Amino acid sequence: MNSDRGCYVYMMQSPSRRALYIGVTSNLQEHVYEHKQHLREGFSATYNTIRLVYFERFSDIRSAINRETQLKHWRRDKKEWLIQ
Repeated sequence: MNSDRGCYVYMMQSPSRRALYIGVTSNLQEHVYEHKQHLREGFSATYNTIRLVYFERFSDIRSAINRETQLKHWRRDKKEWLIQ
């Protein structure tokens, strides 16, 4: 990942708001496009997570991965609180 542009932790949600995907990327715009177009197989395509509902920018990849790990361990209600 290119740390010059920063790294992002982001959350994508399905239109029904049931599924929530958390990921890390160095190119947020490209990854959101890939989610919306179902260009990658896996959880996101299966559960139609196409709505960007939250993101944070970090200057280094380690911090972004640590935050992603933290968010993935949170309960659903805490993630929804963060989105709000």
